[in-house]
Amino acid sequence: MNVTDAVNIEDLRVLARRRLPRILFDWIDGGAGDETALRQSMDGFAATRFVPRYLASISSCDLKTSLFGRTYALPFGLAPVGYVGLFWSGGELALAEAARQNNVPFVLSNSATATIEEAAKVAPDHTWFQLYPARDPGVTRDLIARAAAASLDALVLTVDLPVQAKRERDIRNKFTLPVRYSARNILDGALHPAWSLQWLQNGGLPKMGSWAAYAGPNASAEKVAEYMRSQQHTPQSWADLEAYRAQWKGKLIVKGLQHPDDARKALAVGCDGIIISNHGGRQFDRGPTPLESLPGMREAVGDKMAVMIDGGVRRGADMVAALAHGADYVFSGRAIVYGVAAAGLPGALRGFDILKDELRRTLGQIGLTRVADVNGEILWR
Repeated sequence: MNVTDAVNIEDLRVLARRRLPRILFDWIDGGAGDETALRQSMDGFAATRFVPRYLASISSCDLKTSLFGRTYALPFGLAPVGYVGLFWSGGELALAEAARQNNVPFVLSNSATATIEEAAKVAPDHTWFQLYPARDPGVTRDLIARAAAASLDALVLTVDLPVQAKRERDIRNKFTLPVRYSARNILDGALHPAWSLQWLQNGGLPKMGSWAAYAGPNASAEKVAEYMRSQQHTPQSWADLEAYRAQWKGKLIVKGLQHPDDARKALAVGCDGIIISNHGGRQFDRGPTPLESLPGMREAVGDKMAVMIDGGVRRGADMVAALAHGADYVFSGRAIVYGVAAAGLPGALRGFDILKDELRRTLGQIGLTRVADVNGEILWR
């Protein structure tokens, strides 16, 4: 099977698993602790039921969605995923190009191998930047300034990493950056020659793009990775958020909130939107799923700010479920990254095609011709 034969996102996941060494696939695929949150996020979407409506005219299907005064072609965009360039050389730029071709937002990870400037060159009208504040506040201010200089539309502050998560697959695999080579890893690479050949052809470990400027002159990829790691898990406060709001003049979005009071505080600070997220189940194994948090967050802020969601999205029907429960927009990370890990840009585009097809089929079954008409009335209660 190749990506053109993939029928669903699970097929792309299987292809990614075949191509990647286990240490890298598990990094994409795994979650925190028992991975309960990862499973429950997907199960919550799968448990959502819609009321089918028939004898309706469904000869057309309009998937266009408005967000921040702009019309996107689809109700879902690309959530930030770190290190995609480890899985496929230039992986983040493939994501940016796929977002551009499909006219949706792409959130460039703070831990990307591509730089802010490189992603903005590929998709200048579609790239947003995810901010993990550095322990050095000067670095944080400079990252924000670079995103502004690149004319990016939105800054996405991610707040749900106060401590390092216990990701047990990564612990067992001894996954670290920079990568520590072992006999097991070398053997695993040899058993996945397509990935290994690309890795070697591109000089081994790629630099973490946006961090290279701060790791010292001519720093190696390993030194950049060490520096980035030293700057992670920075304590954050509401005062910090206010400072970012003062510096950043574009759309400011907070990602990772799940409590209604926190949504109200973000609104009071002047944020333009929130992305309800449990970090794909990768950070906290005992929290609510994003879908469970959504109604209360929506009620807390009403229509005064954009309420978005990510985490556990694998089907077009999942997106319809999120919209029906009150989301303005949906983001998906792993679903498209599986495609990139399997085949680069063609894999990403195949992921988009699969999800668009499922969206159209779901809307047809509930008698709707526009995704903009999705609301709570379609839910089976």
